[in-house]
Amino acid sequence: MDAERISIASACLHAAHDGSVSFPEIVGKLIAAGFEGYAVDYRRNTQTYYLPDGDSVMLDMPPSPGAVAPTLDPARVESLVRWAQANGPDYSYSGFCEEVKAAGCAGYIVSFSGRRVVYFSRMAEIHVEHFPN
Repeated sequence: MDAERISIASACLHAAHDGSVSFPEIVGKLIAAGFEGYAVDYRRNTQTYYLPDGDSVMLDMPPSPGAVAPTLDPARVESLVRWAQANGPDYSYSGFCEEVKAAGCAGYIVSFSGRRVVYFSRMAEIHVEHFPN
């Protein structure tokens, strides 16, 4: 992957964690750079960004406190997604990471073309969220 795309992915990763750019803005920047999606792995603290040609780059995420709970609580994950979408003054991505891990989310896959996010557990349970219109 070229250095410019890696730089964009890295900037988006850090902006999510420091709260300097909103999720919709991050999605827009990644789509404009040609990415088709990304995956978050809370057990490895990594985020992998994918291009349509199969190229990818894996970046380390800042660690978040807590462990991934053994089973998925889909209602809690949905509630946390609504909290993130509301982007209120009490929201932070690091807080989201900590809470969603406690709800059993081991990671998630964001598909821009599929306009959805698939949250998965250690037991391969899933919860699907579609992008708002």
